[in-house]
Amino acid sequence: MPGSARSAMSEPREEMSQGPLMPKATAVWLVENTSLAFEQIADFCKLHPLEVKGIADGEVAAGIKGLDPITTGQLTRDEIEKAQKAPHYKLKPAVSKVKLPEVKRTTKGPRYTPLSRRQDRPNAILWLLRNHPELKDAQIIRLVGTTKSTIQQIRERTHWNSGSLQPLDPVTLGLTTQINLDFEVQKAAADRPAALAAEGGASLLPTEVSTQREPEPDEDDRRGGRDERLDADSVFAKLKGRHQDEDDED
Repeated sequence: MPGSARSAMSEPREEMSQGPLMPKATAVWLVENTSLAFEQIADFCKLHPLEVKGIADGEVAAGIKGLDPITTGQLTRDEIEKAQKAPHYKLKPAVSKVKLPEVKRTTKGPRYTPLSRRQDRPNAILWLLRNHPELKDAQIIRLVGTTKSTIQQIRERTHWNSGSLQPLDPVTLGLTTQINLDFEVQKAAADRPAALAAEGGASLLPTEVSTQREPEPDEDDRRGGRDERLDADSVFAKLKGRHQDEDDED
């Protein structure tokens, strides 16, 4: 083994955690403009050596324009020349002098929907309104990435394409996952009893109340009822006697 290759292998290597910005385009440029080994290009671009060989044979990445990693700041010319002299040397990426700010993922706003599936979104909204009317507008927005005005138009059948809409499952359309749909449905079901209680209205009596026997009247109540019957009988008897006296006089 040549001394330069041996010394290159003995040097500490710093592997890339991620490949270049455009791996195949970078590999095309390295194949066309350098004498690097396929293994070196594959290691730097995070590709399989056979894939790099396919690029050299014209079977892979046909029509892809090569991307110069030197002009993009991903490699230095000295690093390429060093690797060309040592076939077993692994390319080290150039350290960027510009530190990009970390992009924080935000969950605010409607869910992003690919362009190819946006035409199916009204059908998914109609399916949710029919099969899960307990869902709130905010939950539908989270599931399929729509707006409140669109939901209102579909609910009131004022949508511009209302006559052609067909209810389609958003999970089948790929607009959401079954896990997210089940979560929102369970959340809406948990909030529904509280909403019904707040609305008020007539409700069924508990079993203990509906099956409870009426209390029996006490002795005073029985005596009062008997006295009322006696008073009624005496009144009718007096009326009957008066009618008989009138008949005798006639």
